[in-house]
Formats: sequence, structure tokens, C-alpha cells
Amino acid sequence: MLRAVAGGRTLLLSALLWRLAAAAGNPELPTAVNITWSSINFKTILQWQPKPSGYFYTVEVHGQTSDTKKKCILTAETECDVTDVLRNVRETYTAHILSVTSSGMDNFEEPPFAVSEKFTPYSQTVLGKPEIQNYTQKGSKLNVVFQDPLTPYTFPNGSFQSIRDIFQHDLEYKLYYWKDQSSGKKDATTKSHTFEVSVDSTKNYCFYVQGIIPSRRENRNGQESMVLCTSVGRNLLDEYGAEVFIIIAVIAIAAITLAIVLSVILCKRKKAKAAREKEPLNGV
Repeated sequence: MLRAVAGGRTLLLSALLWRLAAAAGNPELPTAVNITWSSINFKTILQWQPKPSGYFYTVEVHGQTSDTKKKCILTAETECDVTDVLRNVRETYTAHILSVTSSGMDNFEEPPFAVSEKFTPYSQTVLGKPEIQNYTQKGSKLNVVFQDPLTPYTFPNGSFQSIRDIFQHDLEYKLYYWKDQSSGKKDATTKSHTFEVSVDSTKNYCFYVQGIIPSRRENRNGQESMVLCTSVGRNLLDEYGAEVFIIIAVIAIAAITLAIVLSVILCKRKKAKAAREKEPLNGV
């Protein structure tokens, strides 16, 4: 009876020691720091430090309602593309960055790891730059047509989903426009792919387009598209500015003045030469 009790205590003690060892992991391996999520149009990269030496990293992505998924197993890099395991963009995720040796994945000990901040793609990915497809300024109307940025995710037919396909009515776009060589901006909002705004028909305008998610508390404004300018009615003064014309005028005046001075000098020399040639004749 005593032997049975002693044996049971030994087994219990062994189990406790095993659990403590598993929880402690390998204290000699450093864990990741400065873990950040970098996401544009749902293309999401997990980054961290430091560069490993003598060990590797493995990434585990944990969702609130989804199964844990492993990425970048035994990597020596300090970043990992986790886009394909974040397809449920409304899910909130955390990442565990495990520090492991090449043989550490085969035993039952839990390796040391660091945990990232929570990340929800739908509310935190940055909206990329819209692409301006066409623009015209006819009379007092400026028309701009643009295209939604694409995401890495695809439909069943293989075509890429745009950010509009995911955000739908939560997505808006703003057009910022201003008179060329002026700093006063105006803006207009649309949920479509086009803008039509009233402008001064005698002036040229510059503009850009930017995606917006008004319902967000952070990261509401996306990246700005390329700035483009119309060229209707653009004259030399608009193109080069008054300073260039002033410089040209100064050069022209200097050239005219030099020409007049040279003409006067040449004229005086001719008269002096003619006078010298007449002197011997007068002497005879």
C-alpha cells in the first residue's frame, strides 16, 4: 500500500515538473521584439526583431474564432507574409512569434515566444492609392474617372477582389482639386468611380483622389493618388511664370542696348576714317 502511494506521488511530481518545463520553454533563446503589422489593401506583412543567430522563428496566427495557423516555419527572416491566413478580414488576430531550434519543433516542450498586438484587417489595413484612368476639363466641368485598388484575395473565377468588393458601402472617395499654382483646395465626395465638379473655365486645375472609410476611428484616410493637372487654355505665363518673362525682358533690353552702343561706335569709327582719308586731298 505504501509503495503504491509513493509511486503515485512520484508520477504526480514527474507530471508537474514536465508541465513546468514546458511552460518555461527554452529560456536561453531570445524572443522577438518590436512586432508590427504592416498592411496595405489587405496585403499583410508581420515584422519583428532581432535577426536570429543559432535559432529560428516560426509564426503562429491565432484568430478569435478560427483555428491556429502556422506560417514561415523555421525561418531565419524577421518578416512573414500572413495575408493568406487572414482571409476572414473582420476577424481579430494575434501572432505568436516562436523562437525555436531546428530540433525544437519535434519535442513536447513549448518554445519561448512573443505575442503581437491585436490586428483586425477590416479596420486597420491602409487603403492604397487609387489609379486615375481618365480626366477631362471641358468648359466649366472637370471630370475624373478612377479605379479601385485591388486586394490579394480572389473570386472563385480567379479575378482579384477590389477594396470596394470588401468594404462596399463603407468606402468613399474624395477628390481634392485646386487652381494650378494656387494653394486653396476644394473637395468633393463620391461612392462611385467618377467625379464631376464645377471649375473656372479659364483656369487649369490640379487634383488627386483619396479613399476614405468614415466609420473608422483610425486609418480613415487612404494613400493619395498621383497628382495630375489639366492643360486646357494653358499659356506661356501659366507654364513658366512671370519670373521667366522678366528674365527674358532683361536679356532682350540688354541685347538691344548693346546693339545700339555697337552701332554708335561703328558709326563714329566710319566717320573718323572718312575724315582721315579727306585730309591729304585738302592739303594738295
